Amino acid sequence: MKKKLFFLAMLLALGFVVFGQEAAAHAAEAEAQAQAQATPVWKYFAAALAVGISCIAGGIAVGQIGSAAMGAMSENPELSGKALPYAGLAEGICLWGFIVALIILLV
Repeated sequence: MKKKLFFLAMLLALGFVVFGQEAAAHAAEAEAQAQAQATPVWKYFAAALAVGISCIAGGIAVGQIGSAAMGAMSENPELSGKALPYAGLAEGICLWGFIVALIILLV
């Protein structure tokens, strides 16, 4: 009776070891697939920083250029056409930040 009980316990333990390793391998494979499919959160954070910082910098630049252009135009109205391209260049900073954000998200 003791031999049968011992044999049954050993068979049960062997079954747990074999099936436990198989289940662990399957779980590890499923976890690896889940990690491969998951998009890292830092990508969204980096894209938000790229757009946010560039838009803040563009806004500061347009504010400085706009106030200087208005001051210059109050003294000489002929300068109005020369100040507009500089404001456009400052707005381009925001577009570059958006392009960088798209590249971050797509790569």
